[in-house]
Amino acid sequence: MAKLPPHTDTSLALPDHVAGSGTLDRLVDTARTYAQAALSENTRKAYTKDWAHFTRWCRLKGTDPLPPAPELIGLYLTDLAAPTGNTPALSVSTIERRLSGLGWNYAQRGLSLNRTDRHIASVLAGIKRKHARPPVQKHAILRDDIIAMIATLPFDLRGLRDRAILLIGYAGGLRRSEIVSLDVAKDDTPDSGGWIEILDQGALLTLNAKTGWREVEIGRGSSDQTCPVHALEQWLHFAKIDFGPVFVRTSRNGKTARPDRLGDKHVARLIKQTVLAAGIRSDLPERERLALFSGHSLRAGLASGAEVDERYVQKQLGHASAEMTRRYQRRRDRFRVNLTKAAGL
Repeated sequence: MAKLPPHTDTSLALPDHVAGSGTLDRLVDTARTYAQAALSENTRKAYTKDWAHFTRWCRLKGTDPLPPAPELIGLYLTDLAAPTGNTPALSVSTIERRLSGLGWNYAQRGLSLNRTDRHIASVLAGIKRKHARPPVQKHAILRDDIIAMIATLPFDLRGLRDRAILLIGYAGGLRRSEIVSLDVAKDDTPDSGGWIEILDQGALLTLNAKTGWREVEIGRGSSDQTCPVHALEQWLHFAKIDFGPVFVRTSRNGKTARPDRLGDKHVARLIKQTVLAAGIRSDLPERERLALFSGHSLRAGLASGAEVDERYVQKQLGHASAEMTRRYQRRRDRFRVNLTKAAGL
């Protein structure tokens, strides 16, 4: 089997006919950094796993992954949707993600994958028609839930940090990656995803988010116990953070702040941990309760619980359409506008 070439996002180089120089070499390094920043770290990891799975599948079938063959990829998608043996079938959304991962990996190798080829497009359309299901939505964390969750946290440094994470994430309708990517000020760190400005009336977050730059306004709450801005101020004050990442790791005893930024998986673990500790949905077995909640539960909670005009929630979440915002609403008056009666029936 042919040896696979390396990813070009980490092997950018000058053309063979161009002589190197200090300036050009520096530009190569900078271009490599930009190429790596084209995708989020999580997406890049997922696409790397997608390629590893596909190449292993090719080895087992006695074929080569290069060059891209639409007929072969159509068979691969078929095997993902209707596998033999005890291998579980993948969801349509996961299969689509796998296909995107293959397209990206081929592009990094200077090759093109034609997704409109009938061997791919027809098979994928058939998989969607036969196997597509409504998306499984995570449960929303509502006002009483978030209050119960933060009540389970201690008042040491780690507890102050985690309280601020939950309240800021909830009030801002933030993705978990957006929470941990915040810096104290603009341009504090190269991996910053945004920064904060604390004002008299609240906190202004400037985010370089999934859908582009946006501002998120988080007003002060009605009491210090539940105010996200107060929780943020307490954390920054006692952790003595005035530069760099807002949310950092703490020592094992929870009493000292460390300089390294938290990973976004901490937010997911924190939500599940406090959901269990607060007894939310205690009518269900622990495994089912854990499966119901994730980082998106904070965004869904704001979308479902904020009693304001929908367009304000849409702006806060950074959605391009009201329909996307409605997907996050777990409880709303679906029949507020009754077109049956409006039509005279």
